[in-house]
Amino acid sequence: MPDLESSVADLFAPAFAAVAGGPVDPVVRRSQHADFQVDGALPLARTLSRPPRDIARDVIARLGPSELIASATVSGPGFINVTIADAALGRLLAAARSDERLGVAPAGNPETVIVDYSGPNVAKELHVGHLRSTVIGDACARLLSWLGHDVIRANHIGDWGTPFGMLIEHLLDLGEDAAAHELSVGDLDSFYQGARAKFDADPAFAERARQRVVALQSGDATTLRLWRLLVAESEAHFRAVYDTLGTQLADADFVGESFYDPLLGPLVSELDEAGLLRDSDGAKVVFPAGILGRDGEPLPIIIRKRDGGFGYGATDLAAIRHRTQELKATRLLYVVGSPQQRHFELVFQAAREAGWLTAPARAQHIGFGQVLGADGRKLASRAGGAVKLAELLSEAVDRAATIVAEKNPSLGTAQRAAIAHAVGIGAIKYADLSSDRGRDYLFAWDRMLATTGDTAAYLQYTYARIRSIFRRGGAAPSADAAITVVDPAEHALALELLAFPAVIDEVAETLRFHTLTGYLQGLAGAFTAFYDRCPVLRADGGTRASRLALCDLTARVLAQGLDLLGISTPERM
Repeated sequence: MPDLESSVADLFAPAFAAVAGGPVDPVVRRSQHADFQVDGALPLARTLSRPPRDIARDVIARLGPSELIASATVSGPGFINVTIADAALGRLLAAARSDERLGVAPAGNPETVIVDYSGPNVAKELHVGHLRSTVIGDACARLLSWLGHDVIRANHIGDWGTPFGMLIEHLLDLGEDAAAHELSVGDLDSFYQGARAKFDADPAFAERARQRVVALQSGDATTLRLWRLLVAESEAHFRAVYDTLGTQLADADFVGESFYDPLLGPLVSELDEAGLLRDSDGAKVVFPAGILGRDGEPLPIIIRKRDGGFGYGATDLAAIRHRTQELKATRLLYVVGSPQQRHFELVFQAAREAGWLTAPARAQHIGFGQVLGADGRKLASRAGGAVKLAELLSEAVDRAATIVAEKNPSLGTAQRAAIAHAVGIGAIKYADLSSDRGRDYLFAWDRMLATTGDTAAYLQYTYARIRSIFRRGGAAPSADAAITVVDPAEHALALELLAFPAVIDEVAETLRFHTLTGYLQGLAGAFTAFYDRCPVLRADGGTRASRLALCDLTARVLAQGLDLLGISTPERM
């Protein structure tokens, strides 16, 4: 089903073409002064050397018959204000309600999409610095999956390299049982810090650690077994946090740096054969074309270091090669902080020159800003360190539990706990996704958990309010109820509901989820205005059935929109 804005454009396009003598974009957009505003007459005026108001009147005169448009009038310097017919809105709403996808068509050309997100390091706990990558990446995967793309979630964890020498030696010093216990209770940071302190203070330990790295990279069986223990315990911690957050990352999605290690030797050979590899002070580097530093000199990607080790760029190139050549992905999304923008520019350009990232395959860095505390600085714990993500999520649920208990004293303990989890985790996710991802955002508990304003709790409350209408009415809305739009508040709500497909199409392209949260806020506001003005359960006969159907469609769109953001919708609030 085409979205309403496109339908209006399709109606006006032939009229504009007749006036202009060729194809013209009608330039349709939503308007505060009408349902839609058609602006195409203004840019056409210069081409035709005619007053734009005259062109607009001519276009209206050439409009063909339509059941969609109730009126089209000239306004201002040459705008055309368009009002949609109430009867047409009713038919379109009924069609959207009968569609399990709410009018949103599946992708016309489904792709294999890689979403690279979260990416923590083994033996380090997830902290607030992982929050945005995990939340935004999960929303990307949810949305694109719902549209019918084959989405591969890639949790590119740091599980290889020189730090594992000191970590394995520290494990051996503690004893396997004691180390396994320390890791299993979730104290990963203490384990890592203990190893780091030994490495920095004890030359003998540092030498043992360096030798252990050699053993690891050589495939020594004992060293690999200890390494797997470290990785397994760390992944168990990651999974527990992901489960609390409601993130769709499964065990099969953990693809660490170690996976690509066997691919790095062949990678160097291919880059060399392609004529891209250069010597630079004993290192092997690639200089991607057209990317210069501040000094005007070409910037390199370090492929192999002077000591024989590999740089991050080599692993990232190996990942692109595997993802496009073996997995046949055509859209690669890297959900990583904005400071890494230049790194990805270099890697993507090098991959193009190597022939691993050619049309239709393309890669995109989904950058994002930082989470800031009340002081406007990077959010930190009271001790000044990174805030552990598990502790942040626990505090969110605890704070929400207090609010839920005050508002719902009659509910059972388990029911209140489930609602508190939905509200607390929803608040965290929504605060992130409702901000333009390219910017920093301020972390403020009171604002995030408020049941009014631009919050998840307000949207969840609106959904729960609709569900309470059905409970009080004693029956579900009829599946085939006719929808009649009469009141201006019904008309306004209808326009918001029918805008859902266009919003989804836009967000699927831009992956800027504040567009979706803004839409859901507008929908909730339109529903509140409708509910305040138009009696539902007290209405008679067909009007009651029609308004219940409007309530039902609103609840479904809210629930679907929030689900795409990874936010659940409790039946009660």
